[in-house]
Amino acid sequence: MTQLSYDNIFDAITGDKSEAADLRFRADLMLTLRKIFEAKGWNQAAIADALGVPQPRVSELLRGKIHLFSSDKLIGFLAKLDVQLKPSFSADHKVVCEVIEAA
Repeated sequence: MTQLSYDNIFDAITGDKSEAADLRFRADLMLTLRKIFEAKGWNQAAIADALGVPQPRVSELLRGKIHLFSSDKLIGFLAKLDVQLKPSFSADHKVVCEVIEAA
């Protein structure tokens, strides 16, 4: 019997590398947002106010309902928090994505 091995769960969910990459990117964005909310000590009402969305939408975001949020929507949430992503290519040939919060 052959045992399958995956680098992440999304590769196991779909055989489409593009779809797996999108799912992983959205999951990473959701985790980044959650860490920002935790660092600020915000409850769901404060998050809803900051993002301009109803509280049930915040609940879906915090519960990781990845299928309900596009990459564009999640990047838009970061922008509303004055946070941007800055991808770059390092000297050792790796893609690095820096999360920058406006001062």
